[in-house]
Amino acid sequence: MPPPADIVKVAIEWPGAFPKLMEIDQKKPLSAIIKEVCEGWSLGNHENFALQIADATNFYITEKNRNDIKNGSILRLTTSPYQTAVQLHERIQSSSMDAKLEALKDLANASRDITFAQEFINLDGISLLTQMVESGTERYQKLQKIMKPCFGDLLSFTLTAFVELMDHGIVSWDTFSVAFIKKIASYVNKSAMDTAVLQRSLAILESMVLNSQDLYHKVAQEITIGQLIPHLQGTDQDIQTYTIAVINALFLKAPEEKRQCDEHIVDILNCPLTEMAHILAQKQLRSIILSNVIRSPTPINDEMAHQLYVLQVLTFNLLEDRMMTKMDPQDQAQRDIIFELRRIAFDVECEPNSGSIEKRKSMYTRDYKKLGFINHVNPAVDFTQIPPGMLALDNMLYFARHHQDAYIRIVLENSSREDKHECPFGRSSIELTKMLCEILKVGELPSENCHDFHPMFFTHDRSFEEFFCICIQLLNKTWKEMRATSEDFNKVMQVVREQIMRALTLKPNSLDQFKSRLQNLSYTEILKIRQSERMNQEDFQSRPILELREKIQPEIMELIKQQRLNRLCEGTCFRKISSRRRQDKFWYCRLSPNHKVLHYGDLEESPQGEVPHDSLQDKLPVADIKAVITGKDCPHMKEKGALKQNKEVLELAFSVLYESDEYLNFIAPDKHEYCVWTDGLNALLGKEMTSDYTKSDMDTLLSMEMKLRLLDLENIQIPEAPPPIPKEPSNYDFVYDCN
Repeated sequence: MPPPADIVKVAIEWPGAFPKLMEIDQKKPLSAIIKEVCEGWSLGNHENFALQIADATNFYITEKNRNDIKNGSILRLTTSPYQTAVQLHERIQSSSMDAKLEALKDLANASRDITFAQEFINLDGISLLTQMVESGTERYQKLQKIMKPCFGDLLSFTLTAFVELMDHGIVSWDTFSVAFIKKIASYVNKSAMDTAVLQRSLAILESMVLNSQDLYHKVAQEITIGQLIPHLQGTDQDIQTYTIAVINALFLKAPEEKRQCDEHIVDILNCPLTEMAHILAQKQLRSIILSNVIRSPTPINDEMAHQLYVLQVLTFNLLEDRMMTKMDPQDQAQRDIIFELRRIAFDVECEPNSGSIEKRKSMYTRDYKKLGFINHVNPAVDFTQIPPGMLALDNMLYFARHHQDAYIRIVLENSSREDKHECPFGRSSIELTKMLCEILKVGELPSENCHDFHPMFFTHDRSFEEFFCICIQLLNKTWKEMRATSEDFNKVMQVVREQIMRALTLKPNSLDQFKSRLQNLSYTEILKIRQSERMNQEDFQSRPILELREKIQPEIMELIKQQRLNRLCEGTCFRKISSRRRQDKFWYCRLSPNHKVLHYGDLEESPQGEVPHDSLQDKLPVADIKAVITGKDCPHMKEKGALKQNKEVLELAFSVLYESDEYLNFIAPDKHEYCVWTDGLNALLGKEMTSDYTKSDMDTLLSMEMKLRLLDLENIQIPEAPPPIPKEPSNYDFVYDCN
C-alpha cells in the first residue's frame, strides 16, 4: 500500500552526527517538526533552529515552500534565519580582516534566500552594507597595495550580498544616498578594477536606473561614455554585457528632451549619458561595439544578443520624433528641402525673378510631377501624413546628397517613361519609409525576451538612411521587373516588403551583404517561391470539396490533439524570470504517459534532453485542473500587465487553476511552446484548441490530406503491402570506380 500523500520520507543532517531518516507529516506545523528533530539530538531551544535544503541553494524551509520537499530529499538542521542574520550582522563588523572576509562570503551566499534576506534587512543590514561601501572600505585603502586580492574579494562579496538582498524587492531603491552612488560609480570609472567588483557595480547601476527615476538623474551625472568605453574594449563578455545594459537602461529612462541632443556638442567622451542621442549615434561607440563585441571571436550568448537588440531598438526609436512630425507647408526652411531635391535632380537653380509667376509655377509643377509627388502643385502636403512624416523627406534628401548618381538616374529614368509605367519616386519614398518603420518597429519599446539584433545596423553611423537607400533602389528595380503601372503600386510594395523580410531573415553581417542578398531575390525568384508555397497551401472552394473538408476535419483535429498530448508527455523546460534581470533558473513540466498527472520540479540548469518522471517529484492530477488562464489574467502577470515593455511576456504567460485558488504559473520560452501547452491543456480539459499554431497545422494537414484524396487513382491498383526488396546481384562488376 502506497504511503499517504502528506507523508514525505527525508534524511536530515546535523554537523557532527549521523543523518537521520524521518517521515515528515506535512499536516503538522513546521515548528512541531523542528522540535521533534531537535529532541532527537537532545537540542534545546528548538525555536532557534530551522530546516534547510541540503544542496547548493541552502534555502530555508518555510510554511510557504514546505510543499517543495520531495521524497528522498536531504535536509539540514541549522540555526534559524533570525539567529543566522544576527550572527552575520555582528561578524561582518569584525576588526579582523580574515574574519570579515569569511563573514561577507557567507552573507553573499545566504542572501539568495528570501527568508534570511527579510531577517537581515529587518536588522537594518542594507544600511550597514551601504555604510561599508561608502566609508568602511576607506580603512583598507592603505592596505590595498599589499593585500589587493583580499581587498578585491572583500568588496566583491559586499556588493554581491547587496545585489542579492536588493533582488528580492523588499527595499526601495529610492533610499540610497548620493555618496553611495558616487562610490559605486567610482568603481566603474576606475581603469583597473577587480572583475567581480566591476560586474556587481554595473549591475547595481543598471538596477538603480531601471527602478528609480530620481536615481536615474544621479547616476547619469556620474558616468560618462569615455569611462564606459574601456569596458567594451576588454575580452570579458559578461562585463561587456553589463556595460551595454547600463547604457540601455539610462537611455530607456531618459526624458524625451534628453534623448535628442545638440549636434554641436564637441567633447563626446566627457558627454554625460543623459545626452543619449549623440552617444548612440556617434561613430566611436558604434565601431567599438562592432569590432569588440559583434565581430569578436567569442560567440555572442543570449544575454548579450538581447542587450544588442535593445540597443538597436532604442537607436531606431530616435527616429520616432521625425516620423511623427508633420511638415508645415508654410515653413520656408522645410520647403527649401524640396527645392534642393529638385535642384539636384534637374541641375537647376531657383531664380525667383526669372520669367512670369505662371511660367515658374508651371515649371515647378512639371518637375514635381517628374519627382513623383502626389501633389504636383504643393508637394509639402505629401509629408503631412504621419507616419512617416518628415522622416521620409529626411531619407529622400540623404539619398539625393549621398547617392547622387543613383538618385538622378532613378528620377530621370522614370521621367522619360510613359506616364503609366513611371515609378513615382516621391510617393515610393514616403510609403517605403513607412514600411521600414513598421518592419523595424520604430517607436515601440524593446521586448524582454527578444534577442533578434541585426549586425548590419551596427556597421554604419547612418544605418537607417543607408537601409532606405538600398531599398529605394530595390523598389525601382522591382517596379521595372514587374513592368508595373500606377495601378500596381500596392502590389509592388507587397513584393518589396517580402524581398526585404526574406533578406533580413538571413541576418546579413553588412549592408553590402544585405544588398547582394536582395540581388538574388528578384521578382522572378519571389514568384517561384510564392508558387511553391501556393502549391503547398492550395485551397479549393467548390461545394463537393468543401463537404469533403468538413468530413475530414474532425480526423485531422484528433491527430493534432494527439500530437499536442504527446508533446506534453515529452515535457518542456521553462525559465524563471526575475524582476531585476533575466536569470538562468529553470523548471521542467511534463504530462504522464496515461495523461492523468502533470509532473514538475525545479532544475539547476537547462536539460539537454527529456527529464525523467522520477526526478520531478511535484505532481498535479489533471482531474484537479479547473481552468487554463492566459495573458494578463494570470496571477503572476497582474503587476506586469500595465507595463508596455512586458507585452511579449504577457503573450507567453499562462496559468493552470486547480483546487479553489491555487495556480501553477508558466512563462513559455517562445510562441510555439505557448501554443503547444495551451492547446494540450485545453485538450485535456475537453475544450477547443484555438491557438494560431493549431490553425496553421489544420490548414497544412488538411491541404495534404485533400490532395492525397483527390489524386487521380482510377484503375490504379494500390498495393496493401510494400514491394519486396530485390535480391542482391551475383556480382558488382557494374559499379564504376571513381578512382
